[in-house]
Amino acid sequence: MTTTTPTATTAGPVRTVPAATPARPRRGARRSTPLTIAMLAVLAYFLLPLFWLLIASTKSTQDLFNSFGLWFSHAPQFLTNVRQTFTQDDGVFVHWLLNTVLYAGVSAVGAALLAAAGGYGFAKFRFRGDRISFNLVLGAVMVPTTALAIPTYLLFAEAGLVNTPWAVVLPSLVNPFGLYLMRIYAQDAVPDSVLEAARIDGAGEARIFFRIALRLLAPGLVTVLLFTLVATWNNYFLPLIMLNDPDLYPVTVGLSSWAAQAQNGGAGASSDMLALVVTGSLVSIVPLVVAFLLLQRYWQSGLAAGGVKQ
Repeated sequence: MTTTTPTATTAGPVRTVPAATPARPRRGARRSTPLTIAMLAVLAYFLLPLFWLLIASTKSTQDLFNSFGLWFSHAPQFLTNVRQTFTQDDGVFVHWLLNTVLYAGVSAVGAALLAAAGGYGFAKFRFRGDRISFNLVLGAVMVPTTALAIPTYLLFAEAGLVNTPWAVVLPSLVNPFGLYLMRIYAQDAVPDSVLEAARIDGAGEARIFFRIALRLLAPGLVTVLLFTLVATWNNYFLPLIMLNDPDLYPVTVGLSSWAAQAQNGGAGASSDMLALVVTGSLVSIVPLVVAFLLLQRYWQSGLAAGGVKQ
């Protein structure tokens, strides 16, 4: 009988291969997802009304109520609405647009220059009561403009300026928030060494401001100009109480009067008056978009320069 003996085999160390684990998303990617969702929500919040306005301007008054609000009707009539908007009431909409351009343009340029001068003075000069004066400016930022409308009307009535363009322009020249922005911007944008060199060369303070400081403050100046332009263009309550002549109305008050005619069926109201109000609202925002696109590069450079400490 034969016996078989098992042969000993030497085994080396056993290597275990780890099982494949699913790749974990990076921490930064997980953090960016809620921010992306929030950004898309904010984008929809701002763009959805503009999209509705664009769609509604292609409809008649009947289609505004009988069709889906976020899509075109079966018979778009955008060009017809635009033509009727500019010809309604002997073309008064054109006068409203020109008045708005005048009010907003003069107010924006004047308010930007005044804010630049005041902000430069607070930033580069020291005088008795400068902190108290600047704190008063900050306090004025907290006061809503509607609370000042009635006192402003009473003052302008005493001066005989009611129902004139000055009643809209002069109150818009005062911009406490713009002065605050220009003061913060002027602290870093205008170096003290440049001012001292100009004074040594014999330049006066007015020449230093207009020839040197104002150029350095140009990006911040554009920012204040844009803010004031939008605020004056969209201002409704102040022109409403200051102006009685329809030929002096800005586009906000004029379109409101058209909407009131459409709801009450007053004299001169047509069946498509609401469609004209919507189309006029779309046309009225086009100049603001154009102004923003033209001045955007100056505004971006101003934000970038203000974010870097020199």
